[in-house]
This record gives sequence, structure tokens and C-alpha cells, in this order.
Amino acid sequence: MNSIWRTQCSSKWPGRWPTRVYFGRWLIEGGPLVVLLDVGASAWALERWKGELWDTCNIGVPWYDREANDAVLFGFLTTWFLGEFLAQSEEKPHVVAHFHEWLAGIGLCLCRARRLPVATIFTTHATLLGRYLCAGAVDFYNNLENFNVDKEAGERQIYHRYCMERAAAHCAHVFTTVSQITAIEAQHLLKRKPDIVTPNGLNVKKFSAMHEFQNLHAQSKARIQEFVRGHFYGHLDFNLDKTLYFFIAGRYEFSNKGADVFLEALARLNYLLRVNGSEQTVVAFFIMPARTNNFNVETLKGQAVRKQLWDTANTVKEKFGRKLYESLLVGSLPDMNKMLDKEDFTMMKRAIFATQRQSFPPVCTHNMLDDSSDPILTTIRRTGLFNSSADRVKVIFHPEFLSSTSPLLPVDYEEFVRGCHLGVFPSYYEPWGYTPAECTVMGIPSISTNLSGFGCFMEEHIADPSAYGIYILDRRFRSLDDSCSQLTSFLYSFCQQSRRQRIIQRNRTERLSDLLDWKYLGRYYMSARHMALSKAFPEHFTYEPNEADATQGYRYPRPASVPPSPSLSRHSSPHQSEDEEDPRNGPLEEDGERYDEDEEAAKDRRNIRAPEWPRRASCASSTSGSKRNSVDTVTSSSLSTPSEPLSPTSSLGEERN
Repeated sequence: MNSIWRTQCSSKWPGRWPTRVYFGRWLIEGGPLVVLLDVGASAWALERWKGELWDTCNIGVPWYDREANDAVLFGFLTTWFLGEFLAQSEEKPHVVAHFHEWLAGIGLCLCRARRLPVATIFTTHATLLGRYLCAGAVDFYNNLENFNVDKEAGERQIYHRYCMERAAAHCAHVFTTVSQITAIEAQHLLKRKPDIVTPNGLNVKKFSAMHEFQNLHAQSKARIQEFVRGHFYGHLDFNLDKTLYFFIAGRYEFSNKGADVFLEALARLNYLLRVNGSEQTVVAFFIMPARTNNFNVETLKGQAVRKQLWDTANTVKEKFGRKLYESLLVGSLPDMNKMLDKEDFTMMKRAIFATQRQSFPPVCTHNMLDDSSDPILTTIRRTGLFNSSADRVKVIFHPEFLSSTSPLLPVDYEEFVRGCHLGVFPSYYEPWGYTPAECTVMGIPSISTNLSGFGCFMEEHIADPSAYGIYILDRRFRSLDDSCSQLTSFLYSFCQQSRRQRIIQRNRTERLSDLLDWKYLGRYYMSARHMALSKAFPEHFTYEPNEADATQGYRYPRPASVPPSPSLSRHSSPHQSEDEEDPRNGPLEEDGERYDEDEEAAKDRRNIRAPEWPRRASCASSTSGSKRNSVDTVTSSSLSTPSEPLSPTSSLGEERN
């Protein structure tokens, strides 16, 4: 097999035109092998291939849709590559080709049309039409069976894309999607019920020291606080030690991502904190890329003023320290009136005057190209969240993805998430939801919805999600106003927690990362591949899913210790030391009950059983026609009955010793 690979090769398509193929290793952890097909080098054949696509599949692609044109090029190149691979392979392997999303779907359709001996899988991470319909403010989930899909796709000028997606779903040997909520959507919009649900996992890294992620939270929070000091210079009238950092991040889909609900809830939270005289301040970040032309001058000035103040303070500190040292050296107490001279006071006064400004701190860190019509800024104007001194909720809109090289907030996304206290993702359309999953792995509580794949997955597996820092917002069976009220309640309750309660909750949240590890969720991809092999090569492979075992339906239990609820826990003493609140200094006491992190972790981790790699499929040896050899696949406990889409519905049980 290795003989056909080349670091860079120039192959000849029938017709003697070159196509460039690159082979190497992907520069990520693990260094997997990767093949890159140069789409641009084959643009000469676009019109001919579009004609062949019409003759083969009756799918027409307009000339102006560049993404669809690239999908055609990639599809034909993929089919050609798989054909060449099979033709030149001496071992004649059974190949499984897994295609993700409509952009790769043309290759799948052509593989089936040309009858290549390839087992095919198509995974949709979201349906095209579903994303468009949800953005149009329709009652999507309660009217799935009523949509005229051809009409809706045509009105939105995406009918050709919809045809590509639907054709791939129907041509695939196995059709999968990432969540049960998207499986229902795909069944109605793409007219095929997914065979298996394959949730998205993460590569989870466990720290050797149990509380190392708590230290990382403190370090990252300090970086965010430095930015806040500069951004709010002249109006830094709130205590940073009593400030919570919330955030929402993702594509700028105002309604689909729930930014509209989040802003409305923040306005209501601001009112509650003000009327109740709370000392807590909330800084809410919106990390969503939008069209900008430069940084906001006031934002840049704020960071410059902060750095100038830091330099001034260091200069005065050095002079003060030197005089103090010399005074103590001669054996006398210093005269405090002589420790600072007139020049020092002048320097400090100039620094103080530099922090004065009349305008409120800016809401947006950049200059927006469409400031007057931007949905987030328009809603902020309507709700009156202008970062005034009276506001207990401050809003910062960062219309650019985070980068460690930024002159404003020099942190990458992972470091930023670790430094925040709560991720808020009240999405209306979220087939899976990597952002709350990433929060969970990093031990940061998050708010999701029962319309997101992640939220539904966690509801299935956790008896009391909020006790583990996973708050599930109801956006399916409640009105928009009721959902805003529920989100406000979640946010206000979170603000009422003591620092100790937040530490305990972060520990519980981090322990859920085992649920999202590829070591656990990879079993569903294994199952999909074996199902595809059994359908593509029935003479060599069989697939016989067993009945679900008795552990199906088991859910992560409610923690044995008292949940971190303000109404159930006593308030911390105002004279409490920082050491007393740190779980690293021994067991904590919550309402008279002992909380021991090691014991709690041991109890929770016993609820996840390590994946047992299977024994359900069998294949016939290619050399002895009747002899059967066992082939590994997924454990039977992780699958439903054959009549339903195979899904990760709570395949958790007690670990057997």
C-alpha cells in the first residue's frame, strides 16, 4: 500500500491534464496521515464535470455559486482518487469512505454511480435547510412535518445544495448525524432516517494533579482582568474580586446562536442586581466575528493607559523601596513624609488625570462597518446596556476570533474559556454544540438548551445536570419570553453562589469530561463503519446488533454532597480566608456535610464504564470462503434496537471490578 503514496505527485487524468495530489502528515497532535487534493488545479474541468453530474444525478449547479462549484471539483477528484487507490492496491482492501457534510457529498454519489467497491458513510452535522429556516424566525421544531422542502429550498436559492445533501444521504450505505434532535430534523427534511447517531467527541487531557485546572482558571482569569482594567479605565468603579465573567462564542448567527435571548436576559439580570443592591458585577463577552475595519481607538487607548499606569506605579515603587532600604540600613524608621518627593506626586497626578474620561467605556472593541444595523449593537441600544456606572452588567462585543497576538486581549480561545466563570449558549439551532462541550472538558459550567445535541445528550446521561454545572434551558416547549425569564433565573442564581460553591461546581463539571472523550464516543463511529461494511460487502461481513443490556438508561446520579444552590447553602463568612475556601487544603464543609473531592471524584467516575470493544460483527476470510473470523465493533450496550437509529442513549453502568 505504501508504494502508491507520494509526498507530492502529479498524476494524469484521462485526457492528459494534470491533477496535483499532496500526501503528508497533518501538523496536529498525533500527526495523522493526510491526502490533499488541489481543487484549483482542476478548475479547467469544471464545466465538463458539471455536465456529467447532471447526466448522472440530475443535479444542476449554477455558475455563480463558488462553494457548490468547489464541491463538484472536490467530489470528482475524490472519486478519481479512491478509484486509483483501489486499482493500484495489491492487497485489495475493503475500503470505508466517510463523507462529512454536503460539500463532500458529490464524491459519495459518484462512488455509488460508478459502482466503486467502497463502503460509504455520510454524516450531516446540520441540515442546510434547517439552518436557513431557523434563521428566519419560524417555529421550526413544531412544524417539521409541514414544510414543503423543495419550495423552501427554492425560495432561498439553495435548491441545488439541498439536492446534493439529500442525494448523499440517500446514496450512502450508512447515514449518520450527530444528535437525536438532528436525526429527527434529517428524517423530515432529507427524507431518510439516520441509521446511527454519532456524537462529536473531544481529545480529553487529564491533569496529573487534581486541581491543576483550578490553578489554570486563576491564571487565565488574571489575564482577562488586565484587559478589563484597561477597557473600563476611568469607570472602574466595581470590585474585580466580585466580578464574574460570562461569554458566548461562535458564528455570528444572531437568533440561531441565541444571542438575542442572552442579551434580553442580561438586561433583566442587570435590573435584578441593581434593585437587590448586589455587589456582584457581571462582564459578558460576545465573541462573534463580524465585518470591521479597525480597532476602536478608545479601546486601544484604554490598554495604553493601563500600561502607562503600571509603569508609573513600578517607577514609584522602586524609588520608595530604595529609600526604605537605606533608612532601615542605618537603623532608623523612615519618615513617611520624605519617602515620596514632589516629582513623584506630580508623576502620579499626571497618571490619575490620564484615566479621566466623560464617555462610557465602549461596548464594541472594533469599528463596525454596519454599526447602525448590527443586530447585537441594535439590541444593546434597545435594552440600554451602555456600561454606565450604575449598570451591574457590563457588555463587551469582540467581533473577531481571539488570538494570543492581539494588542487588545492577547489570549487564545482555550485560555479565555478557562478564565471565565460561565459559558452561555442559549441556541435555537445547534445540532451538537462544541462550545459547551469544550467548557465542560475545561471545568467551566455552561448553559445549553434542549434544542442542542449537547444539551439533550447531557440530559440523557445526568440525573441533575445543574448540580454538575450543566444548565439546560427549555427553548422547545416555552415561549421566547419564558425562555428569557428562565435564563435570567439561571444567571441570577449563579451570581448568588459563593466562591466555594463555584469551586465545587467546577470540580464536578470537569469530571463529566469522560462522557465527551473520544475513547467513549468513538464506539459509535466504529459501529457505523462495521454497519457500512456489512451493507457494501455482505458476502464478507455481517452485522448483528445485540439487544441492549440491562444498564441502558442509567444516568449519572445526583452528587451525594449538597448541590451548589444558594438557597441550600450557608453564606460564607465575610472574614473567611482564601485558604479556607480552597479544596486543595482539605475537605470542605457544606451545610454540615463533608465534601471531599477525592471521594466525590471516585463516586462519579465509577458511573462511567470503560468502552468494551465489541464482538458483534464477523467477516469471511478472503482466502477461505467459508471460514469466519471475528471482527471487533461496538459494545451492544451502546446501541438501541435495530428498528430505531442507534444512539448513545445512556449506555452507562456500574464499573465491574
